[in-house]
Amino acid sequence: MAKDQGKKPVQAESDSAEAKGGGKKKILIIVAVMVLLGSLVGGVAAWFLLGDAKHEEAAKTAELPPPPLFYSLEAFTVNLQGDSHYLQVGIDLKISDPKVGEAIKLHMPEIRNGILLLLSSKGIDDVISVEGKKKLSGEILEHVNKPLGMKDPRLKVLGVYFTSFVVQ
Repeated sequence: MAKDQGKKPVQAESDSAEAKGGGKKKILIIVAVMVLLGSLVGGVAAWFLLGDAKHEEAAKTAELPPPPLFYSLEAFTVNLQGDSHYLQVGIDLKISDPKVGEAIKLHMPEIRNGILLLLSSKGIDDVISVEGKKKLSGEILEHVNKPLGMKDPRLKVLGVYFTSFVVQ
């Protein structure tokens, strides 16, 4: 009988060792599966988020208007009407198409002459206020578009912008 008792504890120890080893294996397998699932979920989330960001950026890029085109004129210096004041002004023209820039080059003497005559017809009170500058900008726009005579109404100077404006 003593022999039987000695054998049983050895079996019990081996069974508990197998149970402990099997438990560790199960825990390792569960941890590995959780890591894989976490990676998979993270990857899917990143794919959706980055995919949406790419689509949003593509939509923003598609919606942006074309960049504006500007044509710079040489500065104008004229005597103003009245008490010996003069005006020095820099002007940039916003154009609708590069073809308009080419037309401006061809008509430059006529355009500069019209602007010079217009500017020199003004007095200091006509150009000193913001309202006066806005009105002058509109008048210059008319003077610039007139000699261009573009047949397509979309091909024209869209705006006149003062880049410098000095009255003395």
